[in-house]
Amino acid sequence: MLRQPGLVGAHLRSALSDAYDAWLQGLDASHRLGDGSALVAVGGLGRREPAPYSDVDLLLVHTAKAEQVKGVAEALWYPIWDSKVGLDHAVRTPDQALRVAQDDVKALLSLLAVRHITGDTGVSGPLRERLLDLWRATAPKRVPELREICTARWRIAGDAAFLLEPNLKDARGGLRDAQILHALAIAQLVDYPQSVREAYSTLLDIRGELHRRLKRDEDVVRQQEQPELARTFDLANADALLRRANEAARTIGLALDVAWRRVEIRRRPPRALSPRRLLPGTFGGGAVNRTPLAKDVVAQDGEVVLALAADPWADPVLVVRAARAAAENDLPLSPFALDRLATESAPLRQPWPAEALDDFVALLGTGRRAVPVLESFDQAGLLVRLMPEWNAVRFAAQHNPVHRWTVDRHLLEAAAQAADLVRQVSRPDLLLIGALLHDIGKGYPGADHSETGAVMAEKIANRMGLSYGDAATVTALVRHHLLLPNTATRRDLTDPMTITTVADSVGGSVELLELLHALTIADALATGPAVWSDWKAGLVDDLVRRTRAVLGGAPLPAAPALDDRGRRLAEAGALAVEMVGDEVLVTAPDSPGVLSRAAGVLALHSLDVRSASIHTHAGMAVNSFVVEPRFGTAPGVAILRNDLARSLEGSLPLAERLAAKERVYARGDAPGRQPAAINWLDDAATDATVLELRTDDAIGLLYRVTAVLERCGVDIRSARVSSLGGSVVDAFYVTGADGRPVAVATRAHIEAALQQL
Repeated sequence: MLRQPGLVGAHLRSALSDAYDAWLQGLDASHRLGDGSALVAVGGLGRREPAPYSDVDLLLVHTAKAEQVKGVAEALWYPIWDSKVGLDHAVRTPDQALRVAQDDVKALLSLLAVRHITGDTGVSGPLRERLLDLWRATAPKRVPELREICTARWRIAGDAAFLLEPNLKDARGGLRDAQILHALAIAQLVDYPQSVREAYSTLLDIRGELHRRLKRDEDVVRQQEQPELARTFDLANADALLRRANEAARTIGLALDVAWRRVEIRRRPPRALSPRRLLPGTFGGGAVNRTPLAKDVVAQDGEVVLALAADPWADPVLVVRAARAAAENDLPLSPFALDRLATESAPLRQPWPAEALDDFVALLGTGRRAVPVLESFDQAGLLVRLMPEWNAVRFAAQHNPVHRWTVDRHLLEAAAQAADLVRQVSRPDLLLIGALLHDIGKGYPGADHSETGAVMAEKIANRMGLSYGDAATVTALVRHHLLLPNTATRRDLTDPMTITTVADSVGGSVELLELLHALTIADALATGPAVWSDWKAGLVDDLVRRTRAVLGGAPLPAAPALDDRGRRLAEAGALAVEMVGDEVLVTAPDSPGVLSRAAGVLALHSLDVRSASIHTHAGMAVNSFVVEPRFGTAPGVAILRNDLARSLEGSLPLAERLAAKERVYARGDAPGRQPAAINWLDDAATDATVLELRTDDAIGLLYRVTAVLERCGVDIRSARVSSLGGSVVDAFYVTGADGRPVAVATRAHIEAALQQL
């Protein structure tokens, strides 16, 4: 059956269920399950949705004495065990099954799917009815317990809507959540929307094919399995598969949020109504407690709804106004209101009316409160209606592991972070819009999402009704949103060319510079905890300060000279290592290999180099490293000096020691190394060439790279190391042996040597 082409999805589940039923009925061919006993399926098989390699959940229900059914049970279980099919089984009387359901809500949810297989229907039928009666009578009281179970599960499995390798069963928005929604619907507490039914079927389909491919029970869709699964569903690529899974999980997750809210409203004791808050209307035969929030927008039962006289078609701005009111009052938009806005609203005219733009900016300005409102807005298709370009980033995965969110959610999170920074800029409105749109280009083809996004952002800004100048500023924010972090971490901030490049990029505008500064912070904080640090924040602050000074008329800074401490150590003429804060200063007799060996010793002691500056004075090499301990605290300088001395004299096998250290910390599931990307930048430095190397991170990488450059006769003036999610972008300011920028004719040889690392 599993080899049958085209048998996928619901058809496969139905065929598996029929096959299991026939097999189990055959095991009772002698009808040993007579009066008073029945074999029933629960869990996945009970719901007729088994996955190919999942366990079979069976319950033998009986009204006889236990010893009378022992032989019957063994006659059923042993053939199943012998077939190597996973079996979860129990033998209980109906009363025992009811007691288990009363004590364990997870067992109750499984038992709600009870389905007769063979035996006495007079036993299985009443059991099902008693279980349903028990659940309907106790469900409202058991909701808090269910929520705690969900929360605990999500802490471990995460949120399936935003994971690169989602757990289809246990993560938030997964199969278990959909089953809880169905159980709440059975208890007549909430509806079970068609959108959730479809999303649930989608996740079941993917899980079934995952089982079939792996030939085992598995719920996590690993990245290596995604391309083949995508082909099974005739999808273009793994991203399309992830997008389908993300969308399904988000549909289920948001529906469960609504369900919790609705159940809580039902459980809440009635409150006395204030005459001031009483508006015309009826609810269950009585008056409705509605609080006005904005024109034609009111609060009712903890949700935002439309006023009775509201006419979305005659008032297109109502769409944005309702979302603003919901966020400002920290209330969700009711599903009914969202449905009315989605089906009855007239399109906003283009450009937007001024009040629509004002409401939208105010919505973004509510920060964290705007995120769930915009999520529900997006789920109803309203965000795409306002910005058609948004469709390209919906549910789009980001494969860099430092990203916590899909592209669309990251943009909402960035806007929320930007709302906390509006007091730092002169144009808060442009910051909020720029944050919302900064990665919009990731949904479109093109090597540079910033440039692609700038084109999209200009269209959106014009549609929103921004003035020509404001639209140009938003476009520039999107185009240059990586300017400050990339420059700060990959360029020498003491090089006048660095400051000139940034000043030219912002067109001499201090306003754009401050907006980019705030956007940089918001973008980083919205990406994930590994992206923003005091070190990076300090570099960006320093870059902005230097650029602002130049824009204000200050002269470009001169190239830095060796400071007094470095000069003093060099003139002492001896090998020395000093450490102050996060800076390690190394002096040694100038000779090829000093820089690489110093970098290797630091790596050997788990000190990650963030930047390096190289000087020579009085025949001595003076190398300054900004470092960060990878684990724990930094070692003592005496240890560093001793190992550096041994390395320089050749008694410390540095390469072998680093290789061994890398093997210890290597990930067993890490993908194979990809070729390095090497770029030569001739206009990014004063009197030097910038060599930019993008490759996989490794403990001894800087040691190996600097050693190669030294062997190729390249002088390194300074280096900047930027590590992010297992990858690095290392920028080296280099010259030839003659002190001039590296000749084009020699670059191919250097590149070939670097690719051999």
